[in-house]
Amino acid sequence: MNRRHFLSSAAAVLAGALAPRPARADIKTPFAWDIAPPMDGEKAFIQWMQENRGEDPAFLAQRWHRFQVIVANKDAVDAANKRAFLLTPREEFVLKPNLSRAYESAFLDIGYGVTISGPHLVARMTTAIDVKQGEKVLEIGTGSGYQSAYLSHLTDKVFTIEIIKPLAERTRGVYDALIAKGYGEFKAITSKNADGYYGWEENGPFDKIIVTCGIDHIPPPLLQQLKPGGIMVIPVGPPGAQHVLKVVKQQAADGTLTVARSDIYNGRIVPFVPFTKLEGDVIKGTH
Repeated sequence: MNRRHFLSSAAAVLAGALAPRPARADIKTPFAWDIAPPMDGEKAFIQWMQENRGEDPAFLAQRWHRFQVIVANKDAVDAANKRAFLLTPREEFVLKPNLSRAYESAFLDIGYGVTISGPHLVARMTTAIDVKQGEKVLEIGTGSGYQSAYLSHLTDKVFTIEIIKPLAERTRGVYDALIAKGYGEFKAITSKNADGYYGWEENGPFDKIIVTCGIDHIPPPLLQQLKPGGIMVIPVGPPGAQHVLKVVKQQAADGTLTVARSDIYNGRIVPFVPFTKLEGDVIKGTH
């Protein structure tokens, strides 16, 4: 959940919270680990998705076109992440005023002063942690819910934390409504409202962790909750000038733990807003 705008009007927030979702038929073919839409052509993809998932062809065409760019840009390089992108209905996680822009590369306002990350960034960060089926993944910054929805097509153990209580509640409602429509894969998502800096110890350790807000250090609790051999992606650096790091926790034969870092954008700056913190029930300052 990238927070590029700290202030948004109450009217925009309310409009987003009450926005009706795109009309669709209920899911015709339940999610299973062996289902996969065609990736060899737009017509075949749209037809398969309509027949099996009951989705809107207009949004499917937009998804396909963005998919082509993401693949060309090498944001998603493996079959699992390509499949996850194609199966995730991004239009369900944006506000009504932004429905026509659901598959643009830009960050989009979702109310509460926060945004839904662009599809390229979501694909690249998720590809970097190389999620395998059955692995436990922790996301810090639920936001719109799109990132966790994407992850649920890669593993059935997704845990996500959102610091903004009304946003956490709204997004949980989006998940539950989609589950009721037949998106059974979203049952894999366990969510809560809390300060993500401290992770989710009772559900750890985690195979993979994805952090979507900027900070000048790696939170020790998150590193502690990452399994040896595990991977984290996190924006690290001064305010507005972070580098998205891939952090691998390694354990030697003698038990010594080390951390290896690499930049998934090869030095490119990607601005994220600060990793905020809770004091009691109030968001105050940053970590």
